[in-house]
Amino acid sequence: MPPRDSLVPVPTTGPLVPWLRELRATAALAGPIVATQLGEIAIHVTDVLMLARVDTAALAAGTLGADVFIFFLLFAIGVVQAVQPLTAQAEGAGDLEGVRRTVRQGLWMAFAVALPLIALLSLTPWMLALLGQNPATAEAASGYMGAARWGLPGAAVFMVLRSLVSALSRPGLALLVMWGGVGVNVLLNRVFIFGALGVPAYGVTGAGIASALVNTAMALALLAVVLRVPRLRAYRILDRLLAPDWARFAAIARMGFPIAATLLCEVGIFTAATLMMGTMGEVPLAAHGIAIQVAATTFMVPLGIGLAATVRVGLAQGARDPQGVRRAGWTAFALAGIVMAAASVVLLSAPDALIGLFRDPADPANAAVVEVARMLLLVAAGFQLVDGAQVVGQNVLRGLSDVRVPFAIALTGYWGVGILAAWALAFPLALGPVGVWLGLAAGLAAVAGLLLARFHRRERLGLVRHPSEHDEAGSQRCGR
Repeated sequence: MPPRDSLVPVPTTGPLVPWLRELRATAALAGPIVATQLGEIAIHVTDVLMLARVDTAALAAGTLGADVFIFFLLFAIGVVQAVQPLTAQAEGAGDLEGVRRTVRQGLWMAFAVALPLIALLSLTPWMLALLGQNPATAEAASGYMGAARWGLPGAAVFMVLRSLVSALSRPGLALLVMWGGVGVNVLLNRVFIFGALGVPAYGVTGAGIASALVNTAMALALLAVVLRVPRLRAYRILDRLLAPDWARFAAIARMGFPIAATLLCEVGIFTAATLMMGTMGEVPLAAHGIAIQVAATTFMVPLGIGLAATVRVGLAQGARDPQGVRRAGWTAFALAGIVMAAASVVLLSAPDALIGLFRDPADPANAAVVEVARMLLLVAAGFQLVDGAQVVGQNVLRGLSDVRVPFAIALTGYWGVGILAAWALAFPLALGPVGVWLGLAAGLAAVAGLLLARFHRRERLGLVRHPSEHDEAGSQRCGR
């Protein structure tokens, strides 16, 4: 079901009419998704903001702990992100049973992926020591990850349910739950980081406790919403929940693991950058923590546009509409370009205001951190456009179930270009923290260019289904 039309009038005839309709539909769907993405990053930003109020050591440890934990978190939610394009394609084809089966098996996958990661994160202290991190910083960061890991199943379940409501053009439901979670996270951080209501101050570990509780609560809240809203209740997602559907489970795995691997390629370079900063000391690591939170916040907007594009492209693909695929993809690229150009202007014109959200630039005690953070934000302003293009490119191609080649592109661009350039610029060429971020920019640019080229060649590569093709999906529907 496409998004409800807005009240903004558009022409009814002419070659631009389909494009204007697509723009309106994409914007209507992307708005709540973007706001939800900003809520997701707001949970991590509030953790860092509140830890920054403790001291530089807490900020450095929180940055290390959160960045490494997100690497594991995104693997879990990356696998179940396959639910969104598969659900959108089933909805576009009018296959209600396909939607139901995909969501049910997505819930299976959420636990199948999250539970082993919880066990793996018990090795956090050993991993950080092996990577040469400062012992005191590593100990505090391990406390954060040891607590936050218990929220992984909740985060994965929330992503499955978010994918459902987005594919059915009801993303505002996830938005309400997410921002409720942000408010609860602030309150819980106040209790567990600083101590309140009879609870002792847990410092950095307290931020992890709050995150775990919030992720679990949001999953339960969104599940309650899905089971009560009539439009969504009709899909009966919990019917026969314990009955295996290995074919659908395998379909999610075939698409989900390449998606997760692609996310890890991207997030991995930022995690690697954090580890590089950790070897340079507390000041570069704290400055990196500030700059990465700002860059991650601007990134949420094109990510939300990209997730909307996955749905729009998936609906067009399911309906065998190649022109709809074309319009949905290029519209998303254009929207992201406009947004990220504006973000570049903000980063260039107001770096001290952004840094001031974390540390007071006028305080001489913060001078070293602020100076490094300013330089990093300057580099971030330079890569905003390519950052937006690469994330939209990944999500547009996911709407076509194209995940393996984009993974190869990500692996080559982020690690073959990005990490090698970051290491070479930071250490042999002695550019330090700025060199790390220049390397990140190079990796993002390489991936963006290759993904744009692949979408441009989508029909020549056979990625788009045409009406004349045999409808295999329809012939395989059943009444399970």
